[in-house]
Amino acid sequence: MQIRVSYLLGAAMLLLANLPLSAQTIYTLQKALQTAKATNPVLKTQSFDVHIAESDITTARLRPNPNLSNQTLQQLDKYAPNTSWSSGYNRQTLWQLAKPIQWPNQRKYRIDVANQGFNVSQKNYAEVERNLFLEVGSKWLDVWTAQRQLELLKIANTNVDSLVAINKLRQEKQVITTTDLYRTQLLSNQYRLQIINAQQVYDNELKNLKLLLGVADSVAVDTTDTFAAIDHNANADALLQQAISNRSDLQLANAALTASASNVQFQKSLAVPQPLVGVIYNPQNKIQYVGITAAIDLPFWNRNQGEIRKSQYMQQQSTQNVQAIQQQINTEVQTAYNSFVTQQRNLENFAQVLNQSEAILSSVRYAYLKGGTTIVDYLEAQRSWLETRQGYYDTVDAYRKAYIQLLFATGLINQLAQ
Repeated sequence: MQIRVSYLLGAAMLLLANLPLSAQTIYTLQKALQTAKATNPVLKTQSFDVHIAESDITTARLRPNPNLSNQTLQQLDKYAPNTSWSSGYNRQTLWQLAKPIQWPNQRKYRIDVANQGFNVSQKNYAEVERNLFLEVGSKWLDVWTAQRQLELLKIANTNVDSLVAINKLRQEKQVITTTDLYRTQLLSNQYRLQIINAQQVYDNELKNLKLLLGVADSVAVDTTDTFAAIDHNANADALLQQAISNRSDLQLANAALTASASNVQFQKSLAVPQPLVGVIYNPQNKIQYVGITAAIDLPFWNRNQGEIRKSQYMQQQSTQNVQAIQQQINTEVQTAYNSFVTQQRNLENFAQVLNQSEAILSSVRYAYLKGGTTIVDYLEAQRSWLETRQGYYDTVDAYRKAYIQLLFATGLINQLAQ
């Protein structure tokens, strides 16, 4: 019985030891963007700017507090007959309760400026998201490329290692020379060194992606992701219209323009001084007085001219910024679309070259094993096969980069993260 229990405990410990310390999540491009949207640490920090701007609305809605003041004059000598210094006959007191009067337009525009500022902060957050999504998408693609490169080198190394094993037997039987064996071993060693470097690059890119996603578990990318967020039949004009509707930087610029126009009205309203009105209670030597008080700045010199002029310049600046961004969007969408179409064609044309390199390597390998060609021809075919494969993945990488850049240029990358 003790042996059975010990066996079960040992099996359980062995099973636990082989379990991964943390779960691994496989991310498509869309899932990576959605995860970054929810857990990226920089984005979490940026979200507080929205809450801060929302707090300004509460501040703008607050009305001015009333002001209560007191002035007391105490007679120091020559007191009233039969009184001490503390008697009310020897003291004058002034109580004043006053409140600034906020003109309706001032309150209205102050609240509107705060609301527009809140809207600007929301659009700015969306623009921060868009730029982050580009970074996440690019890093996701870097991981995909590094993984493909590592897998390709492992395949090439496996092919050469199998040939090394065969050549050892052939060399023992003196079918080939020692030089032929050394050449295949040299290529195998070169591939092993490249695999070590490629593995390090892949691990580093995974860590960088993990940081951008803001997750604790290990991550991996879905190499089967087909990228289907853009209609491949869409033309540049249709994509441009989507960009005008979706681009968060244009929405931010328009929001800033609206906010600047509201600020002009608010600054103009401040040219009218705010009056201060209130009531007075003034007992003087025990004689009671009541009255009213009113005060207002006389706008002889300061009529808020500087802030009004400043707000007008800011409005002009915002108008110019909207026009500049519209031109920028037009250029970015056109160039991104052209690059996407070019890389798509390159990828389609590469399929035939890929099949040819595979057929050539198989043919040369067979001929070499049958003694119909030299080791030099085989090694050259192996290198050509690897270069062709690497060129293919470079083309896929360029195509996907163009795809992500087109998502970014049209603003569709934000929708993909929803």
